[in-house]
Amino acid sequence: MIVTLIVVCEVGFWVLLAAGLAARYALRMPRLGMGLLLCEPLLEVVLLIATAVDLRNGAEPGWGHGLAALYIGYTVGHGHRTVVWLDGHAAHRLGGAPPPPKPPRYGMARARHEAKVWSGTLLGAAVATALLQLAIWYVDDASRSGSLEGWMYQAWKAAGIHGVIALSYAIRPGKAPAPEAGDRVPVRAGSRRDPDDSA
Repeated sequence: MIVTLIVVCEVGFWVLLAAGLAARYALRMPRLGMGLLLCEPLLEVVLLIATAVDLRNGAEPGWGHGLAALYIGYTVGHGHRTVVWLDGHAAHRLGGAPPPPKPPRYGMARARHEAKVWSGTLLGAAVATALLQLAIWYVDDASRSGSLEGWMYQAWKAAGIHGVIALSYAIRPGKAPAPEAGDRVPVRAGSRRDPDDSA
């Protein structure tokens, strides 16, 4: 049941997101669009309550409950950034707004961007850990809650791997490719011309 509900919540997330953006920009109904977008956190609340009820009814703690905690944590850590990113593109394509700025690709600016994304993964791991610990206390049976502890390890393992990847951009920041030999720097109006330029 829990795994099915996770799938339903994931589908519901994208359906509400698409409906909210369409109402906001295509239908020119910003209040309705914002209302639909604000309904998205309710999906995580429903999943959280359903998981608690399932455990209360005597269900054996399993990978479905651990996956639910990680899903909620990921949504908390990265859901807002995903919505903002898609909102910028919808505003550009449907609302006539300028295109959203692209993330930096080189140098320390890219490293800072990756660190910011990683902070979302850290937040997600922390939320998942808190939910799993609450579930362990709720079950109150060490012989049944071992799988939930394993999901804590998985959450921080994923955060650690992502952290190493993010750190690599700071240790070896990428450099912008050098202009090719045939490329010329455009001359601004009123500036002196290159003496090598032909008359």
